[in-house]
Formats: sequence, C-alpha cells, structure tokens
Amino acid sequence: MIKILIERNSLLFSFGLLNIIAAIAFLILIQFSDAVIAGSNAWLKPFKFAISIALFSWTMAWYAFELKSQGAVTIYSWVVIITLGFEIIYISVQAAKGQLSHFNTSSSFYATMTILMGVAAVILTLWTLYIGILFFTDEVRPMPHYYLWAIRLGIILFVIFALEGGLMGARLSHSVGQIGDDEGLPLVKWSTRIGDLRVAHFIGMHALQIIPILSWYVIKNTKGTFALALIYALLATFTFLQAIRGRPILKFPGKNITQK
Repeated sequence: MIKILIERNSLLFSFGLLNIIAAIAFLILIQFSDAVIAGSNAWLKPFKFAISIALFSWTMAWYAFELKSQGAVTIYSWVVIITLGFEIIYISVQAAKGQLSHFNTSSSFYATMTILMGVAAVILTLWTLYIGILFFTDEVRPMPHYYLWAIRLGIILFVIFALEGGLMGARLSHSVGQIGDDEGLPLVKWSTRIGDLRVAHFIGMHALQIIPILSWYVIKNTKGTFALALIYALLATFTFLQAIRGRPILKFPGKNITQK
C-alpha cells in the first residue's frame, strides 16, 4: 500500500509522512510537558492537526492519481504542502510558546496570523473543490461507477463542511451559547456543555474518507452510495444545527459557564 501511494503521488506521500513523524514527536511531548492552552495539553492540538493533515494528504494523493490532468494535480499537491505546512508549523510554534494559534487576537501580529490561517484554509478548500470538479469533467482511470460517485460526493461534503470553519473564524470561537468551556470529550475535546461547531466540521470533512471506503468495501452500488452520502450529510447537518442552537452532541452535567 505504501509503495503504491508513493507511486501515485510522492509529494503528498512525503508530506503526509513528515506529519506522522511530527505527530509522534508531539505525542511524546504530551507525555513530558504540563503546559496547558485552553484547558488542554499544549501539544494536543498540534498532534491532532498533524494526524489530520497526514490523513488528508494521503487521501487526496490516492484520489487525484485517477485524474488525467496530472499537471493540475502537481500544482494542487504544492498548494496542500504550502497551506497546511504553514498551518502545522504555526500551530506548533504557538504550542511551544504556550499561546493560542486559532482565534488569537491578543496582538496585531497574532490577529494577522489568524487571518492568514483562514486565507490558507480557503485557498486549500477551493483548490480541493477544483479537484472535485475535475472528477466530473476530466477523464479518469477506469473504476466502478459507484466508487467514482463516492469520491465526488466525499469531496463535495468535505468542501461544504471545511468552509463551515469560516463561521468559527468569524465568531473567533467554536463555542455557541456560552463562553469559556474548557471541558469536553477525550482527545477531540468537543464540548459536553454547550454547542460546538467542531463536531460538524470534523464529521463533514471526514466524508472524504468514510464514503469512498464504505462504498468500495461494503455497499458496491451507486444508489446505495448516494443513500449513504445523503444519510451522512444529514448527520453532519444535524450536528451543525445542534451546535448553532447551543446544544452539545453529548451532554453531561457540569459547572455553569458564563452566558453570552
């Protein structure tokens, strides 16, 4: 599998591998550092982002190989490396300094960097949308029709819920309904007290992997793939609406938090 991925896109394979190595380093730092940012170990966020970036890079490396327009794929690969490389480096630097990366407006420099991260995310998302469009308009390598549609639908849902991140950026917070929630589910830290926009963001973006995998290994049918995508989209939308209403996806009793 690794050999095939290298052959499909060595650029994105190498970038993904670097992020896996970084994730291992961050995991080690979590064990030895007691620095805390927003209620969590300072190195937890870089760890999660490094894993996510590696998974995204390898996923798009696998899919984009199927397109005839490999020149566009090469440009896209560099867009991924530059935008997400900038993001993981900045998040890591801020973790080392004990400072927030996202939503940090405590100085003009940090506010500018927050804006730049948002711009980078939009550029990456729009380029991913372009790759998705190529799966409709470009010649692709022979594959089952249901799998082709799974890739198309996975990319569409990824783009929609990646852009949902813009709402968090506009609010300078992923929390809805109250302020200052530093409790949440293990690892992901999704709030168990208030609305959390990260839930829909996470679920929707991982349609990129889940829909094609289930279509290829389980469903093996075009209509079934569409049904899966619809159910998945409804789930992601439901979690988004729950967050907008200020409701957590899972609720546990706990301390009161200052109302907005």
